[in-house]
Amino acid sequence: MRLCIVTHNIIKGDGQGRANYEIVLEAIRRGYHVTLVAINVSPKLQQNSQVKWVPISVKGFPTALLSNLVFTWQSRHWLQQHHHEFDLLQVYGCVTDYPADINAFHFVHSGWLRSPAHTWKLQKNLYGAYQWLFTALNAHWERKSYQMSKVLVAVSEGIKRELIDIGVNPNKIRVILNGVDVEEFVPEVRERSQFSLPENVTLALFAGDIRTNRKNLDTVLHGLVHVPDLHLAVVGNVTKSPYPQLASQLGLSERVHFLGYRRDIAEIMKAVDFFVFPSRYEPFGMVVSEAMATGLPVITTAISGVAEIVTPESGVVLNDSEDVIALADAMAKLASDRDLRSQMGQAARAIAEQHTWKSKAKIYVDLFEELHQGKA
Repeated sequence: MRLCIVTHNIIKGDGQGRANYEIVLEAIRRGYHVTLVAINVSPKLQQNSQVKWVPISVKGFPTALLSNLVFTWQSRHWLQQHHHEFDLLQVYGCVTDYPADINAFHFVHSGWLRSPAHTWKLQKNLYGAYQWLFTALNAHWERKSYQMSKVLVAVSEGIKRELIDIGVNPNKIRVILNGVDVEEFVPEVRERSQFSLPENVTLALFAGDIRTNRKNLDTVLHGLVHVPDLHLAVVGNVTKSPYPQLASQLGLSERVHFLGYRRDIAEIMKAVDFFVFPSRYEPFGMVVSEAMATGLPVITTAISGVAEIVTPESGVVLNDSEDVIALADAMAKLASDRDLRSQMGQAARAIAEQHTWKSKAKIYVDLFEELHQGKA
């Protein structure tokens, strides 16, 4: 089978890009040839004789919206000329507007646009207006893309519901949850000093984009006020982030440790006691499953797709992302009980081991084979 995948990134250390990377590895293992129309491709894949990379350049464009448009135009032009060279085409959302056999949805912009936590609804300024435009246009393009796709893959049941809400036939949808690297994320211990984090205190971790409100660090900080003995490590780019200032205003500067953007998140997770991630809108939330694989109890919200694998034995799922007191109570409960954290961490690890990337990649490639056989 000759497979073509069109997406921005096919690299190991990037959310959706990681899913793409694992799918390509499994396709190669089964002897298939894979054409990758992408901006970035892992060097390991570039060196494989079964892989052909068609690079798309979006350098020099000032916004994500313009970059995405350029990628769409260039990829469509290439597909129009070369579609006869492969047997099956997989795309991601509205990354291109060429008809596809499989379209995998890791994010539904229509759902985010309807969310009461959308940036525009909280920031009535130029930045908020840009976010509204970006989301609204992508929502429009998504509707076109699902109409042109034979099968849609949703990364959670929540994403499936959102696709149905915008008119997708449920019979076209397959649910394949995202996976986790249980070899990189493992229950080990690291010295906090190497990350400039305090020893001999209970330490929670938050990781995500802290330049916008979607990941909900503000509620974590307000909740932390009610848990006076708990410290918090924050991984995320602080450039233009309002949260260092908010932490200072709340009197939390000595207990909140901003580490900036880091690529060693797997190591940092080994140095903390539990993970907190009450996102306001999250199609899945791979960082939560990575924390579970590290053997950490987790706190997340029902709106997050990853909540579908979090059990009461492994973590806490909050019904309301804005409930400061409920979040504070959950953090206080974990902060005060070391034995409970240990028990929940073991349960979390056991769940993560059932959702490895290799197992998810096999499901994807099985689906490719099923569709290819149907076309024969």
